[in-house]
Amino acid sequence: MATDRTSPDRAGRFRRSTPIRRLTAPIRRFLHIEAASGAVLLACTALALALANSAWATPFHELWETHLRVGAGTWELDKPLHFWVNDLLMAIFFFVVGLEIKREIVAGELSSVKKAALPVIAALGGMVVPAAIYLAFNHTGPAERGWGVPMATDIAFVVGVMAAFGPRVPFGLKIFLLSLAIADDMGAVLVIAVAYTDHLDLVMLALAAGGFGVVVLMNRLGVRSVGLYTLVGAGIWLAVYRAGIHPTIAGVLLGLLTPARPWLNRETLRLALTEVTGQLDDASDAVELRPADVAILRYAAREAVAPLQRIEDRLHPWVGFAIMPVFALANAGVEIRPAAILDPVALAIVAGLVLGKTAGIVGFSYVAVKLGLARLPRGTTWPMLLAAGVLGGIGFTMSLFIANLAFPAPPELLIAAKTGIIAGSAIAAIAGAGLLAWSTRRGMLFRESF
Repeated sequence: MATDRTSPDRAGRFRRSTPIRRLTAPIRRFLHIEAASGAVLLACTALALALANSAWATPFHELWETHLRVGAGTWELDKPLHFWVNDLLMAIFFFVVGLEIKREIVAGELSSVKKAALPVIAALGGMVVPAAIYLAFNHTGPAERGWGVPMATDIAFVVGVMAAFGPRVPFGLKIFLLSLAIADDMGAVLVIAVAYTDHLDLVMLALAAGGFGVVVLMNRLGVRSVGLYTLVGAGIWLAVYRAGIHPTIAGVLLGLLTPARPWLNRETLRLALTEVTGQLDDASDAVELRPADVAILRYAAREAVAPLQRIEDRLHPWVGFAIMPVFALANAGVEIRPAAILDPVALAIVAGLVLGKTAGIVGFSYVAVKLGLARLPRGTTWPMLLAAGVLGGIGFTMSLFIANLAFPAPPELLIAAKTGIIAGSAIAAIAGAGLLAWSTRRGMLFRESF
């Protein structure tokens, strides 16, 4: 019997093929990876804390001080494992951050003033207020350098919390938090580049600038070899490191330079498919497809996807399930000292993450909406935005990263900072989840129509 056009099977295929679903598919895939990686990140954090407070604490910390040498001839880079995680692996993490920022600026929620208004204004509030609260606690001495620590939002943990509520959370609220976190990352990159760079080697800085120029030239000439870009990128990473700037900045800039448009347009792809399809139709079953035809299909399929999207799709799972968990293992292993939470640095970070983030995100959003500069995401209420503001206080990954830059010595400050980050992020996660459950209860639910 013929399938009726309103049958579930046909309706399901229609829903899957609607333009809005095709447009939101990359975002949904991104959120799914972030949610799953958040669970892995939490497990690695718990493991690092357990090991750091066990009989294996000493060998665990010594592991990250194991030196790894990379060199050729008279040149060498001999650094502890902790350096390779925080400076090299995290450069890949920041490269993906650069890709995400460019994607959102080119075709996402930051692509126009109207779309970007609310998340950018909210992110600004979520950076300024926590920093001000921190400086109110610590405005003098070495502790002052930590003002950038409570400014960050960890999107993996935030999405992980929201995933527990399934469809109860409006898709518009998820996009708002994702865009806010990306705008937040842009602010964090600027803070790292400006506030935590103590000295500059102008010769190395010039070499790095030349490397970026080579990347731009290769893009213009149509060079498509990932290997060549990786080789030039490695040189840029080393030059930026030698220049005195944290090498993760090189990762962000390389991500921003990645082309966001495909090399081949849809018409060229269609012609390539038509040509090969014609050859298949004309040939008999006994005639094998020519290797040249397969090469054409492979090339067309690859170059019809923008390098930015293709590289992000490949690296995002590696970042979420390998790089960030390893970073957590290397940095979250802090000895739990009850007295550390009473340190002004720890208290300031907790206050900045829990109170500052909430006040900044919600307060700036409220003003923006009331002034007509922005509007709430579709299906989102103010109680839901309040929950989102509290969840924005989960700093963790980026906060730990900035803490390592802010407090190279003495170790007591770094221990206090990490204690504050873990405590503040945990409070924000628990409180934010409770508020989200309350704000999405029956009578306030919003269900997506697609």
